[in-house]
Amino acid sequence: MKIAWRTNDAPTQPAIIKATGLSQQTVSRLVSGLVEKGILKAGESRMAGRRGPPSMSVQLVSDFCYTFGVAMMTDALSVTLMDFSGEILEYELHPMLLMSRNDVIGLLSKTIKKFIKKRKIDPKKVLGVGVGISGYSLGGHARFRTPGALSDWGLVNLDDILEEALGFMVVSENDGNTSAIGECYMGVGRSYDDFCYLFIAAGIGGGIIQNHELIRGAHRNAGEIGLMVPQKLYGHPNLELLRQLLIKDGIEISTISELIEKYDPNWKAIEKWIALSKEPMSLIASSLAAALDPEAIVIGGRIPKDLTKRLIPQIELYDYSQNEHPRPLPRIIPSDVEGEACASGAALLPLMRYLFPV
Repeated sequence: MKIAWRTNDAPTQPAIIKATGLSQQTVSRLVSGLVEKGILKAGESRMAGRRGPPSMSVQLVSDFCYTFGVAMMTDALSVTLMDFSGEILEYELHPMLLMSRNDVIGLLSKTIKKFIKKRKIDPKKVLGVGVGISGYSLGGHARFRTPGALSDWGLVNLDDILEEALGFMVVSENDGNTSAIGECYMGVGRSYDDFCYLFIAAGIGGGIIQNHELIRGAHRNAGEIGLMVPQKLYGHPNLELLRQLLIKDGIEISTISELIEKYDPNWKAIEKWIALSKEPMSLIASSLAAALDPEAIVIGGRIPKDLTKRLIPQIELYDYSQNEHPRPLPRIIPSDVEGEACASGAALLPLMRYLFPV
C-alpha cells in the first residue's frame, strides 16, 4: 500500500517483490489476504518486463475507508477529505482571526459533517482524523509547545480533546513532519528516497525523510531546522519577516493568510526579504547537506510558488573542497504536492497508524 501511495499507480506482484525484497510466495499470500478483506482489488494485466507473461496488477479499493486531514495554522484551518487510494476528494481553507478551542472545534466539526454528507460516506468508514499543528513536540502524548496564536492547543493532549469532540480517532503531528509525509507520498518522494523538507510559514520548521520514512528523533522533534539559525545574528527566513517588511513599505497586511491571498510578485519588499533570507537559508541547507547527505532539499509550506522560485537560486551550499572531485550535493527544489502538503500528509496519519503501527 505504501508503494501504491508513493507511485500513484497499480503495481504488479513482481514490482512489489522488487520493491520489498519479499519472496514471491509471501507477496502472493499477502496480496490474496488483502483482496479477501476488501483492501485490494485486481487491476489490469501488465508486462513485468521484456520477457514472460503479463502479471495482474493490484489496486487499492478507494472506498475501503476515508480519512480527514487538518492543518492547524496560526491564522487558518484547512480540512481535506481523502479516500483510501490517496485521492483528495474535498478541500477547504478557512482563514481565522482567532484559533480558540471552541472556534476551531465548531468549524472543524461542521466541515467534516458537510464533507460526509456531500460524498454520502458511511461514518463507520471514516478511519480517523490527522492533524498537523505548528509547534514542537513535548516528547509525544500529542502535546505540543505551540506559538502564541495557538495557545489554546498548547501543553494539552490534542488527540484526546479532538477525539471527544469529533467522535473519530485523532492522530496529531508537528506540521513540518506532516508536510514531509505528504511530500514523501504525493510529491517529490516519488522520485527521491531521501530528502529534507523545509516548511516556511509564519515560522520555519521542517521534516526529514530517509529511505521513505519520517525520522522523528528521540523527542519527536527531528527537523526543527529553524533552531539552526542564531536569532542574534540572522532574522528567521519566514513569511512573518516578509509581512513586517511589507508593513514598513506602507502595505498593511494583518495575517499570513492575507499575505498569501494578496501576494504580488512586484512587491519591493520581496527583494529585501530574499536579501535577508539567503544567508540563513544557506546555513540551514548547508548544515542539512553536511549532516544528513540527502538527495534533495525541498522548500514548501505556505510560501508562494513565485517566492520559492526566486529564493532557490540565492541559496548557497557551502563546499570547501579544493580538488577536482567535489562531494555530491543535494538539489534544492520546490514542493511538488498539488494543493497543501500539510493537510494531505495529515490525512495519511490515521492510515499509517492503522496499517503500519510503530
